[in-house]
Amino acid sequence: MYRTLGAFLITALLAIGTGRSSPTDWAINATTIEACSCPMFCQCYFNSKPAAHHEHGGEAAHYCKFNNAYKVNHGHYGSVKLDGAKFWLSGDLGGDFSEGQMEWALLTFDKSLSKDQRDALAAILPHVFPVKWKSFETAEANIDTWEFNNDVAHATLDGGKTAEVKLHRATSGNTSDPIVIKNLKYWGTPRNDGFIMMPNEVEAYRVGPKTYEFKGTNGFMVTVDMASKDMK
Repeated sequence: MYRTLGAFLITALLAIGTGRSSPTDWAINATTIEACSCPMFCQCYFNSKPAAHHEHGGEAAHYCKFNNAYKVNHGHYGSVKLDGAKFWLSGDLGGDFSEGQMEWALLTFDKSLSKDQRDALAAILPHVFPVKWKSFETAEANIDTWEFNNDVAHATLDGGKTAEVKLHRATSGNTSDPIVIKNLKYWGTPRNDGFIMMPNEVEAYRVGPKTYEFKGTNGFMVTVDMASKDMK
């Protein structure tokens, strides 16, 4: 089931509260298994334009097509508990986001989430991703795989029929420990524990008119932390 960007924003605004009403207390700590079409490491974190891609001998096109699979470690929105909640973002940042305008995104809720949990996440996520989208829709599916160990991370939507991300830990460091980028901001979140470098074996979105699949491009895991008290 899909909803438009307008419905998403209305839900978020109603949940956040307007006027003189007291703001809802919320917090989220979540880990993402994430990959995109950019070379390792994604230059979008340092530039206002994604990497250039040459396809079928044509002119270079700039885009960052991504799949981000999230699992909430602990969180809440008012009295709504979010521990263990899973959601997925697929989309494309577009060719130039210097003005904070991204191309499109699809937010997929795991089917196990209640309406209150979905509305809670809809209220929180605009703070995590404080940008504009030309197109934003929501859907639901089974996030049936979300797992990782020291070497591999893997997440699937509908068994991989809808989307899939599989990462392998980078091994070119000075030690056998994971390579981690510190002191790098993740979107609008004020805290994270570092980007664990894990190039992808595959990152794919496989349904509808905007399908894509990449192999050997950017990937990482990161745990982010944010709360209503962080809002200015």
